[in-house]
Amino acid sequence: MSFSNPRQIFVNPVVPFSGTILGGLVPGEMLLIQGSVPSDVDRFQVDLLCGSSVKPRADVAFHFNPRVKKGCVVCNSLTRERWGREEIHKIMPFIPGDVFELVILVQSDVYKVAVNGAHLLEFKHRVELNRVDTLLIQGKVQIQAIAVLPNQSTVSSSEAQNIKSTESSVRTAIFVLFQSVPFQAEIVKGLSPGRSITIKGRTSPNAQSLGVNLAVGGSSAIALHLNPRLKQRNFVRNSFLFDCWGPEETEIQDFPFEPDQYFEMIILCEASQFRVAVNGTHQFEYKHRVQDLSRVTVLTLTGDLSLEEVRLL
Repeated sequence: MSFSNPRQIFVNPVVPFSGTILGGLVPGEMLLIQGSVPSDVDRFQVDLLCGSSVKPRADVAFHFNPRVKKGCVVCNSLTRERWGREEIHKIMPFIPGDVFELVILVQSDVYKVAVNGAHLLEFKHRVELNRVDTLLIQGKVQIQAIAVLPNQSTVSSSEAQNIKSTESSVRTAIFVLFQSVPFQAEIVKGLSPGRSITIKGRTSPNAQSLGVNLAVGGSSAIALHLNPRLKQRNFVRNSFLFDCWGPEETEIQDFPFEPDQYFEMIILCEASQFRVAVNGTHQFEYKHRVQDLSRVTVLTLTGDLSLEEVRLL
């Protein structure tokens, strides 16, 4: 089964990871988690939470806890800071040092879990589904991608057990929601003409500068460095190649950023240049100084802003 329009994706998140599930979950939706467990794995957990409160601790609607060394998976729920009855499944589908694909199918009365295409377990709801809005992953595990897959009215439980890789979907869209900066994400398979990056955020009340870098993976080279400087009202563009900065480009008609203000920046990659727009207004072009765009595989964001969304198409 393939999905061309996942409604939310997180790529290469740092563990421990906590992310908001926009709009919560509804019956028919799925969570797909692609990752790997290290060779010295003991345990890890995937929790569906009702909010992100630490004190008092948020209710846990579904606690999925593979205990690899013990050869079992423990499921539970937490309400009013008290754990319920454990459900222990004496089966272990996670292999130390190997990759996995975990699918949680949300139904009106139960969560159905599959690992690597095989049905694993079911967990009946103990907490109202409409309260679930946060995903938490902790423990010895690496995560490559998390996708929230929209309600599929024709999906059967047998189909849910045979979901294949969503690599193509991960390549087409990255959604990073309400993450802190500095922020870094992988551009799967690099840039190419026609691809675009949308960055939505808000500048800090005393913002001085922002930084957006499109970098060459595995090196110090930066193909495109965007540096809006709010105090000087300059929008600096440059590249860092062969361990030195090139000539700056600063010409612009109207500086588009203000402190404590929402903004939306779009970077469009064309065959010979980048085109940059802010808040729906074209700002400038920047000729490519790195010609092999497929080598541009890293996006980083720094500076005085709160990040709301990053989307790569």
